Amino acid sequence: MSYQYSSFDCTCTNFEQAALNRFRSLAGILPSNCRVFRENWHYSSVLCLDLVNCPAQIETLHDRVRALIETSQRLGLGNAIIFKMGNKIIGWHR
Repeated sequence: MSYQYSSFDCTCTNFEQAALNRFRSLAGILPSNCRVFRENWHYSSVLCLDLVNCPAQIETLHDRVRALIETSQRLGLGNAIIFKMGNKIIGWHR
């Protein structure tokens, strides 16, 4: 018997996007225009927050970095967070 879930897409990309959306929801402090994504760094991945569209939020997010990292780790998104402004790294936290 074959089970087909046409309304349920189980690709890695979709699972990752769901985890990133869950991170945004749990963090509760990310502005909607803050881009959240993962990048590979050597043999692991890190969570990236691109603040190019919300530069006024840099200090707020830096102040809450410990909670952001704990949320990222709990969801398996990475053990470190990189703050970016476009392609420029402006902060890195583990």
